[in-house]
Amino acid sequence: MRPKQEEYAPFYAGYVEACKEESAIEALEQSFKEALPFLQSIPKEKADHRYAEGKWSVKELLQHMIDTERIMGYRALRFARNDQTELAGFDEDAYVSVLDLSNRKLSSLVAEFLELRNSTLSLFRGFSEEDLKRKGKASGQPASVRAIGFIIAGHQRHHFNILQERYLK
Repeated sequence: MRPKQEEYAPFYAGYVEACKEESAIEALEQSFKEALPFLQSIPKEKADHRYAEGKWSVKELLQHMIDTERIMGYRALRFARNDQTELAGFDEDAYVSVLDLSNRKLSSLVAEFLELRNSTLSLFRGFSEEDLKRKGKASGQPASVRAIGFIIAGHQRHHFNILQERYLK
């Protein structure tokens, strides 16, 4: 079942709308299937490419996706277990600003992303229908577990579109 608008902050609407699937697991599975061929198509020589001054490199963008999926997975777990503690937000720019990916190969980031998505899928496959409906608060906004699944998949699609349009042309 797709999440209702009250299950996620308006900020995430574009990510949810990027998923046409009917369930969070389907969205995560389908976006996972899309990931490998896309990530393998990124030329190694583009790994440190920035499409404009002050923009993230391809490796930084991929690390951002990894960091975000980890944080969202943690949120999903907490909410699924009915933990009502409000969770803090995170500043994606601050996270990226302290990265040193100079000795990190693009292939290792791709491998980490794929392993993480496999783990995220295992997490979501273990949730019951009741778990998926549970909600919590993060960054002062409500979120259901199922909405988080859609957000993770839609966030990937959003950034793959940016990579395709601005980095890989």
